Amino acid sequence: MAEEYILQMKEITKQFPGVLALNKVSLNIRPGTVHALMGENGAGKSTLMKCLFGIYHPDSGSIVFHGKPVKFSSVKNALDAGISMIQQELSNVPYRTVAENTWMGREPLLAAKGLRIIDHKKVIQDTQALMKELDMEIDPNAMMSSLSISQQQGCEIAKAVSYGASVVVMDEPTSSLSEKEVEHLFKIINDLRQKNVAIIYISHRMNEIFQIADEISVMRDGEMIGTYPAKELDNDKLINLMIGRVTTQQFPEVTAVPGEVCLSVTHLSSINPRSFQDVSFELHKSEILGVGGLIGAQRSELMEAIFGLRSVVSGEIHINGKKVSIRSPKDAIKHGIGLITEDRRGTGIFPLMSVLSNTSIASLEKYRSKMRLINHKGVSKDASDVNTSLRTKTASMQTEIQNLSGGNQQKVILARWLMTAPDILIMDEPTRGIDVGAKYEIYTIMAELVKQGKSIIMISSELPELIGMSHRIMVLCNGKVTGFLKQNEATQEAVMRFATQFS
Repeated sequence: MAEEYILQMKEITKQFPGVLALNKVSLNIRPGTVHALMGENGAGKSTLMKCLFGIYHPDSGSIVFHGKPVKFSSVKNALDAGISMIQQELSNVPYRTVAENTWMGREPLLAAKGLRIIDHKKVIQDTQALMKELDMEIDPNAMMSSLSISQQQGCEIAKAVSYGASVVVMDEPTSSLSEKEVEHLFKIINDLRQKNVAIIYISHRMNEIFQIADEISVMRDGEMIGTYPAKELDNDKLINLMIGRVTTQQFPEVTAVPGEVCLSVTHLSSINPRSFQDVSFELHKSEILGVGGLIGAQRSELMEAIFGLRSVVSGEIHINGKKVSIRSPKDAIKHGIGLITEDRRGTGIFPLMSVLSNTSIASLEKYRSKMRLINHKGVSKDASDVNTSLRTKTASMQTEIQNLSGGNQQKVILARWLMTAPDILIMDEPTRGIDVGAKYEIYTIMAELVKQGKSIIMISSELPELIGMSHRIMVLCNGKVTGFLKQNEATQEAVMRFATQFS
């Protein structure tokens, strides 16, 4: 019966130029439950939630909330009605404090006659109380840009909870969280469920879904496939519903055989004494070197230093036996190194630029004539070809990249670096926020690249991925290398043993 639902979305249709994103999609949400919304990248999950949250306006269909028809013309309308949302991409203001980000646009005011003055003391106090309630150790006065990605994600979760909403949408809330932080989030979710709050939970991590969800709705190609009690599904059934075909393999076979050393890093130390120190390792031609470790192990910082984004105080880098000086990303690109960063929204894409511009931006120098004019026809053809080879779903190359799904944005970033023809590709969490079907495509591309003689360094927090795709694994803990594992030695237990080997 309709009365048992706190939220009903009925036959929602949304079309973008050349793409039918949602085709008469219906979704029913019960109060006090966790409702997982599943599907491959591009299936329409985030678009449906943006229609609910007032970011997009449906072309047709209706929304019923608390038994009454509603139309949200803006995000503020949705928040005021009692719906909050943690979006897949972080949306904070970097150069404002945690407290300012949490209460932005709804700050408490001083009781001054005729004046609208923010009560900054209460802003801090309310943030402290919120963090204490959620058991988060985050300083309200800290600048958002100074926090780690996982801490920023925690702030987004706290902000969503602070609205006291009766429906909270969580779009990939754990993509930047450690295992311990995920457990903490689940505690928050269970507390909200006890308060009769409904949670719409989007994630590509299957184990999380079966841990936390009461019901699961599956979308495919902009349509709703069905809604099922979570206890009636398992991994295989859910994957088959999502992709519409039977899957038998999680990882492709990596047939490339590593050759001679192409990159040698010796005694590399960060200028920051609390970051990586005295790191040495080798990367071989046609090798996938996995890099494991817990959040805070300084894996990303190390790779950013190799790419010229961070300063080092000592150590050497050799490429093909020759010592090189890398002081900037431009130097790194010149030496045949590419970097896909972990924060797709913050440091990966240029949201308001087209797919074409995002793909070609790192390789334009290759297309300049002696007169310094760019061969735009050549750029357009090559950018289109590489995205076609990666099966990037986009209405056209002129589409703004922000209108693509997270997985397709990731493919465009990969296309960007493939256009630079790198010999060494550093991939930091390459499948973060990507569905099982798109993951396999990325893995297949990686296997093909090393078969062609390229070398890959892959940072991953997903142990099955780390073990399933790596020839060798280097593990860091507290900025130091604690061990190397060959393919036949790599187990989850072995990786975690090195990852927790505090020195």
